[in-house]
Amino acid sequence: MPAVTVEDVLSLPRITGLTPEAELRPIRSITTAPRGFEGEGFPVHRAFAGVDQRLLDPFVHMDQMGEVEYGPGEPKGTAWHPHRGFETVTYMIDGTFQHQDSTGGGGLITNGATQWMTAGNGILHIERPPESLVASGGLFHGIQLWVNLPAADKLVPARYQDIDAGRVTLLTSADGGALVRVIAGTVGDHDGPGITHTPISLVHATVQPGAELQLPWRQDFNALAYVLSGRGTAGVERRPITSGQLAVFGRGDGIVLGASPSQESRSPALEVLILGGRPIGEPVAWYGPFVMNTETELAQAFEDFRAGRMGTIPADHIGD
Repeated sequence: MPAVTVEDVLSLPRITGLTPEAELRPIRSITTAPRGFEGEGFPVHRAFAGVDQRLLDPFVHMDQMGEVEYGPGEPKGTAWHPHRGFETVTYMIDGTFQHQDSTGGGGLITNGATQWMTAGNGILHIERPPESLVASGGLFHGIQLWVNLPAADKLVPARYQDIDAGRVTLLTSADGGALVRVIAGTVGDHDGPGITHTPISLVHATVQPGAELQLPWRQDFNALAYVLSGRGTAGVERRPITSGQLAVFGRGDGIVLGASPSQESRSPALEVLILGGRPIGEPVAWYGPFVMNTETELAQAFEDFRAGRMGTIPADHIGD
């Protein structure tokens, strides 16, 4: 799992440890992501399945794509499709995805890079492996996250951010036992590069066997941790958690995650995606590629898409 790594984590800035008075967040629930398929048939784990939407707010949906080793000719992606009313975040851990949208944004997303697309008032886009990867096959592993937009921002102009792996903020824990990648938001005094309409934090942490990670976390944010691989514990209660499971935290000042002293050889550390945001607290009307506030707005989104008001596929488009 390459993502972004460093040879010596002790050379990185350290996250200030929590004070003795800080309240560690308890665990509200731990759920296991069921398997499914997306796009043209690539395998995913539905990370938020079975969790009350009110506990996820401002997030709507998250898939772990892979981890899968494709043979030649097997890699798959999506066809051209629309979005409106939210932001899509594609974080590539292993492998390469090619992206293009109707605003002119696009490019390659590869190890440790993030494509952050604000669908806003409407956009068309496509994501698929490049032809070279289709021909050769290879490892594919990533995350797609949907971040809701409040009603006031539902129809903002569409925007695209390409967050190269080299721009990710790299930190280590107070004891040097974890590598922390801040993609968006703030951890302690350190900011990530992602620019968000909805206040959130998005972090990918690698916690070494036997180490513990304590993160200060805004009290007005919810807090979620999804295990990409490995096993460990979560919350002040040290609840067991393993690959493919999502922990939902309660209220408090900080998050604690621990890596089990013994890990499997194929997953030598606890790899975990940590995310949270300020709940929007508005009605959610979600159907297919659109996330709005009312059924009427959903109907308008489909009408606007059929009428071509969400953009056009570029002449030099990728895909079929």
